[in-house]
Amino acid sequence: MAQQGVQLDRETFSCSICLNLLKDPVTIPCGHSYCMNCIKSFWDEDEKEIHSCPQCRQTFTPRPVLVKSTMLADLVEELKKIGLQAALADHRQRQRELEVSRQNIQQRIQDREKDVKVLQWEVEAINHSADEAVEDSEKIFTQLIRLIQKRSSDVKQQVRSQQETEVSRIKELQEKLEQEITELKRKDAQMKKLLHTEDHTQFLHNYPSLSALSESTSSINIRPLRYFEDVTDLLREKWTNVSLTVTEVDVLLSQPEPKTRARFLKYSRELTLDPNTANTQLLLSEGNRKATVMSKHQSYSSHPDRFTDWVQVLSRESLTGRCYWEVEWRGGGVYIAVAYKNINRAGISRCKFGLNDKSWALSCDNNSYKFWYNNAQTPVSGPRSSRVGVYLDHSAGILSFYSISETMTLLHRVQTTFTQPLYAGLWLNCVGDTAEFY
Repeated sequence: MAQQGVQLDRETFSCSICLNLLKDPVTIPCGHSYCMNCIKSFWDEDEKEIHSCPQCRQTFTPRPVLVKSTMLADLVEELKKIGLQAALADHRQRQRELEVSRQNIQQRIQDREKDVKVLQWEVEAINHSADEAVEDSEKIFTQLIRLIQKRSSDVKQQVRSQQETEVSRIKELQEKLEQEITELKRKDAQMKKLLHTEDHTQFLHNYPSLSALSESTSSINIRPLRYFEDVTDLLREKWTNVSLTVTEVDVLLSQPEPKTRARFLKYSRELTLDPNTANTQLLLSEGNRKATVMSKHQSYSSHPDRFTDWVQVLSRESLTGRCYWEVEWRGGGVYIAVAYKNINRAGISRCKFGLNDKSWALSCDNNSYKFWYNNAQTPVSGPRSSRVGVYLDHSAGILSFYSISETMTLLHRVQTTFTQPLYAGLWLNCVGDTAEFY
């Protein structure tokens, strides 16, 4: 209020010509006041003998004599002092406010500097951990390479040694057989000659020595023709185990989750619904990408994979690696799920998506979202949408659900360990409800 009063006073004691506070104020006969130089200059420009007031246009003849108003000058000086005091008080108030703001800024600076230090420590910790991991992995792989090289050398030596032993055994046996063949051929020739002898006395004399055969070499032990293939098979088996173990390292270094829908779509999977799993109340579209709940049961053939107690269906394709798909739904609600192939096909809780330890599901209706696993629900907040995106990184154990509109909004993320390939699933509620893979 004081400041407003000062402002009003300044207007009252301001010259209407220069608009500043009156300087050497004079009051002309009509009662209006001006700076002496301002009114003098104004009248000097008028060459007529009749002079007027710039405000009310009252004329004066002759030209009034200008005399400084001492009292008005004193009031102006007092006003200047009041204005200075008000400005000083306002200045000090603003100073105090500025000081508080500065203290807040300084506190924020200190907080941010602490955050920067924490981040720097984190960078150093990451670098140190990465350096240690690289160094340790190099040592381990170096030792592994050395071990493999040593085992390779040992296997070579053992194979060559066994090769030499087996070849020597076979050659020795071969020599014995060749000697036996030579002896048998010699005796066969003698028998042939004796057979053609007509001298009875000589025949009977030589017969005993030729009729008796020498003992034959023991039967040959011929091994299967695989020889060292069993070594190769064993090495292949070991290599498969090692390669799988090495591949599992990728789990530790899983790629970050995409940030935009365009990047998610790079992992898009074209899924179809498996008619053999569809509940009989579900009508599948041509191409098996859309499911609709019908009032009448469909004439599907009997199949052990078919869900009987809940109106749900699984995809035909299994899901491993990194996958992304979207579901467009209409109606009262839908469960968008993933499940193992061996989920039960009957039973109230054993087969419904999200009510067991073999499936994970996001329930969507017009009012809310909920995440279900092993019959435990988690409330989920987020913008309502008739389209939901699902991202799966199987090896990293990541399952994420997104609300899709003009932007993507994360609804819920799961970090777990998947022990089997997964299948996409849909559960629908009321007659007329639909859900479709995109």
